[in-house]
Amino acid sequence: MSTTAHPYEALSPDLVLDAVESSGYLSDMRILALNSYENRVYQVGMEEGPPLIAKFYRPERWSDAQIQEEHDFTRDLLDLEVSVVPPLPDAEGHTLRQYQGFRFALYPRQGGHAPNLDDFDQLLTLGRVLGRIHALGQARPFVHRPTLDVQSFAVDSYEFLLSESFIPDSLRPSYESLGADLIRRLERIFADADYTPIRLHGDCHPGNILWRDDAPHFVDFDDARNGPAVQDLWMLLSGEREQQTAQISEILEGYQEFCDFSFAELNLIEALRSLRIMNYSAWLARRWQDPAFPKSFPWFNTERYWGEHILELREQLAALDEPPLALF
Repeated sequence: MSTTAHPYEALSPDLVLDAVESSGYLSDMRILALNSYENRVYQVGMEEGPPLIAKFYRPERWSDAQIQEEHDFTRDLLDLEVSVVPPLPDAEGHTLRQYQGFRFALYPRQGGHAPNLDDFDQLLTLGRVLGRIHALGQARPFVHRPTLDVQSFAVDSYEFLLSESFIPDSLRPSYESLGADLIRRLERIFADADYTPIRLHGDCHPGNILWRDDAPHFVDFDDARNGPAVQDLWMLLSGEREQQTAQISEILEGYQEFCDFSFAELNLIEALRSLRIMNYSAWLARRWQDPAFPKSFPWFNTERYWGEHILELREQLAALDEPPLALF
């Protein structure tokens, strides 16, 4: 593998502070790296007022147009008084900033904690806010951002991993055979699915929802893309089937106050989970030359990891045969 220095190695604390101050803010020189791997995100203290959050986009991941679509979507949601955290504009109204080869955005700091997914009142509220987000999302699709599909999340991931040396030789035949079977099944499921792709948050897990003052605030739309509405719902489910059924029923009760939902999309939940699992392993492999990844994910690229991954894929293949969730 190449030993070329990763672009983020040039992103020193001094450069971060200089970038923020180039936007007209005066820092107090305090900087805290936040838990982010795809991009680099920092809390930067201000001489006056609360700290700002500075997000430095991973080079060559998104185009300027794709980033701008994310920014515009969150700004439009905020204009509708939906609880999201869009980037701050500069004096000319621009939200995507540039400094010494890095693209970045500045955000107000939003406090809060992950929602309690065992609290049905919170699930009802989450459903209502997601319904409002999707009501805007279905008005028109993203033009520049990609679509969540089997090709990009499963096929491309599968082919990339087989083209590299991450999977141990002893496990390659199992991965190759199982992955091919799973992809064929996923392709049939999505071919038979009846849904209209809409603009999504895309990565709507509890860590991207900050609960504060009895309300959820949705953050980090970095993975926003077109896809089925249920993509933004299934990651809020946990536990056994009975518990998940109760959770999705409560979420959709709130959701349908603001947006229609096609119940046929419930057939896609396990398929979408399979796509996320396959894409996650390939994401780690694609980012392995980023020095932050071997340090943060030391268990990856071990024989134990790949054995467990193959077992997880086998379980997903079986889960695709199970009947979909049904509402109470």
